[in-house]
Amino acid sequence: MLQVSEIRANKEKVLTGLKKRGLKEVDDKIDEVLALDDKRKSLKTEMDVALAEANQLAKQIGQLMQSGQKEAAEKIKSQTSELKETSKKLGSDLESTEELLTNKLYELPNVPHESVPEGRTAEDNEVVFQVGTLPKLPESAKPHWDLIKEYDIIDFDLGIKITGAGFPVYKKQGARIVRAMINYFIDQALDAGYLEMRPPIVVNKESGYGTGQLPDKEGQMYHATADDLYLIPTAEVPITNLYRDVILADDELPVKNVAYTPCFRREAGSWGAHVRGLNRLHQFDKVEIVQVTTPEASYKALDGMKNHVERLIKNLELPYRILKLCGGDMGFTSALTFDFEVYSAAQKKWLEVSSVSNFETYQANRLKLRRKVDKKTELLHTLNGSALALPRILAAMLENNQTPDGIKIPKVLVPYTGFNMIKK
Repeated sequence: MLQVSEIRANKEKVLTGLKKRGLKEVDDKIDEVLALDDKRKSLKTEMDVALAEANQLAKQIGQLMQSGQKEAAEKIKSQTSELKETSKKLGSDLESTEELLTNKLYELPNVPHESVPEGRTAEDNEVVFQVGTLPKLPESAKPHWDLIKEYDIIDFDLGIKITGAGFPVYKKQGARIVRAMINYFIDQALDAGYLEMRPPIVVNKESGYGTGQLPDKEGQMYHATADDLYLIPTAEVPITNLYRDVILADDELPVKNVAYTPCFRREAGSWGAHVRGLNRLHQFDKVEIVQVTTPEASYKALDGMKNHVERLIKNLELPYRILKLCGGDMGFTSALTFDFEVYSAAQKKWLEVSSVSNFETYQANRLKLRRKVDKKTELLHTLNGSALALPRILAAMLENNQTPDGIKIPKVLVPYTGFNMIKK
């Protein structure tokens, strides 16, 4: 959530940044926020004045009663009652105004970092790095949705039977590969200094608002209405919310957490060839890395997280590229995001497998996540990254590594799988 003080101090910078996102009527939205804040301040001042006057008069009542001036005391009592009623009304108006102001701030996305390129769609994203030779497969090569049937490692029909479309059942060597990737990704994060967490996979509404999934992505989250709980779309939500309403000491920073969780996304409105097989699922597995750090250290931390994800993909022997997302394609809460894509040879397309983002103070302001600086408190910066999301990594591995004898397993995973080839 944006800070009103920051909007006031840097209004033109905020407007310029939000316009990079293609936000409509941004000037009016910002003016409305500032007008509500002015109203909030005015109501608070009026209420404080009324309460102070009421308290001052209350002190006089006792003195008048002691000196026998009952009539004068009763008159002041009446004035005091009127002032208390006025302050009560002002307090109610103040509460309503603060709630409206908060809701208006919830509607505003984060201001993009100055390096974020202009643009509205994925076509406007900037390719900043690409490495690896794109595999050239024979004409007989198959996309992963055919390979998983041929090798009997994932069953979509069973998933439809017990749940619905987009909930695959991994089995045999397919299940072992998934477990192997999770363990490998976790071990690599531990080696990089991350502390492993095992959070709940359902969260309350406060957690959804804390990291910005609510109200922005409410329609994309699975909602257990009876208990008003949400299935998580990413481990970012419960992990970052561990630090909601927390003041961290400098010797506790940076916070570096890693977690494996299943993730759930409704993906409402998705259709077409891009959703076939493992390309887009309602439930999938992901290892997430999260950091909380100081404002001055956060972009160095972002580089470190980016390098960590890059090493994982290199070790999996997959061609990849890194994109800096444009303003219009960036997540609602992000200030700067790098996407990693791997090349899927049989589909002849790039598949997104990770986003690494710095949210600066946007989430921390919602979470009230701070540190102490010179007897005051300062908002911290939060960051996260997929390290990695499994389905599309698996899709690319299956397609790129298919041979007449079977599907080769990347060397780094063999100690985890116990086999180096998927065979029929």
